[in-house]
Amino acid sequence: MKRSFTRFSHPDIEQLKSQLLHWSKRYSTTVVLDSNDYAHQETDYDFILATDPFTVVQSQSHHAFTALQTQLHSHSDWLFGYLSYDLKNGLEKLQSQNLDHLDFPELFFFQPKRLWIIKDNRVEAHYLSPYQPNDDWEQIMSTPDRFEVRIKKEISMQHRITKADYLAKTQALQQHIARGDIYEVNFCMELYVEDTKIEPHTLFYELNEKAKPPFAAFVQIDDKYLLSSSPERFLKRVGNRLISQPIKGTAKRHIDMVQDLAEASQLQKSEKERAENTMIVDLVRNDMSRIATKGSVQVEELCKVYPFTHVHQMISTVVAELQTETQVSDAIAACFPMGSMTGAPKVRAMQLIEQYEETKRGLYSGAVGYIDPNGDFDFNVVIRSLLYRKDTEYLSLQVGSALTANSNPEKEYEECLLKAKGVLEVLSKKMAINL
Repeated sequence: MKRSFTRFSHPDIEQLKSQLLHWSKRYSTTVVLDSNDYAHQETDYDFILATDPFTVVQSQSHHAFTALQTQLHSHSDWLFGYLSYDLKNGLEKLQSQNLDHLDFPELFFFQPKRLWIIKDNRVEAHYLSPYQPNDDWEQIMSTPDRFEVRIKKEISMQHRITKADYLAKTQALQQHIARGDIYEVNFCMELYVEDTKIEPHTLFYELNEKAKPPFAAFVQIDDKYLLSSSPERFLKRVGNRLISQPIKGTAKRHIDMVQDLAEASQLQKSEKERAENTMIVDLVRNDMSRIATKGSVQVEELCKVYPFTHVHQMISTVVAELQTETQVSDAIAACFPMGSMTGAPKVRAMQLIEQYEETKRGLYSGAVGYIDPNGDFDFNVVIRSLLYRKDTEYLSLQVGSALTANSNPEKEYEECLLKAKGVLEVLSKKMAINL
C-alpha cells in the first residue's frame, strides 16, 4: 500500500498537539513522540502521532530482532513501537524471573494507517491509501484542546523495597565492585500503586507540560500505557551515521540562578560523576564498534552538563559510521540494552541487576521510537516514566542510579528520589479518574 502526503496549517502548534492527543483516544494503539523544542538534541521531527495499526509485529526475546527485521523487509514503511529491556535474554544467556505486574510484550511495533508529523510549524499527514486525512482534520479541529479533570483523587505511591533494603543491596553490589566483578552497575527500584484509576492521556499531558523533556513518549496498546518524560536518547541512525547520547551524572536544580549555576558547575567538575559517565561512554564505544567501520567511533562531546526542569544531567555524544549493508535490527541489537541502564562489563552487570532488583524491568530501561521507510531511526531511553495497566489498575514508576566504588548509598537513594520528583509532583496533584 502507498502512503499519501498532505500538508495542513494551524495557528497554534501547542494547541494542535493537544487536539491530536485527544483525537487519538478513538484508537486502541497509539505512539506519540514529542521533542518539546529542546535545543541541544539532533531531532528530525518536533512531534509525531502514529495511530490505527495496519500491520503489527510483536515478539518475545529469543525471536524479537528477527521478527522486526522480517517486518522491515516485508513493508518499506514507517514503524512505531518499543523494545523492552528483557530482550537482553535473546541477545545473551540471561533470564528475567522477577516480579512483573505489567506484562507488556517484549517487542511491539506497528505500521500506522494514520500518521501526523510536525516540524518547524509544518503540519503533515502521511496516510496509507485509501485512508484520507481531510475528514480526520475536521474532527481534529473540532476536538477540545484542554484536558478536563472531572473527579479528583490524590495518588500516593508505595516503595517496593524499604530504604534499609535499598542501602543493604547497594552495599552488596559495591562488594561485587570491590571484588572486580564489575566496575559500575545501574541499580533500580520500583514505586507503585494498586487499584488506581487514571486517565492516561490527561496524565501524560500534565507530565509533558511540567517537564518538557526532549524525548517524551506516550504509548497505548489496548489497556497498557507508557507515559514517558525521558531526557535521554538511546540510539539514532541517519544514513550510515549512528548517534548515542548516554546520560550519567545528576544534580538538582535551584530557583536561585547563582546557586543553580554553581550546582551545574560542581556537577561538571565532579570526578565521581565524570568517571561514571566515561565508563558508560567506553561501553557505548565498544558496542558501536561491533557494527561500525574501523576507526569511525568518535566521542563528539564528553561529560557536558545540560539543564532540565528538575535536574542537571551530564550527557556525552558518541557517533560512528555503520558498516555497509548493516541491517536495522543488527545496528540496534549491537547496542541494546543501552549501557547507561546496565553497567560495565555489561553482561555481568545485567546478571547482578537480575539478582538484586525485585521487579522485572520490562519496558522500563527499554526504548521507544520509530523506524522510517529509509531505515533511519530514533529511540529514547525509557526512564522518568509511568507504566499503567488499565485492566488491573496497576501503576508503576521505576528509578535508579549508577553505583561505583566511590558511590555513597545514602546519596544514591536521594538521587533516585530526585529523578522521581517531577513525576511524583504531578501525581501528588489530584489527577483525573477515568469513569
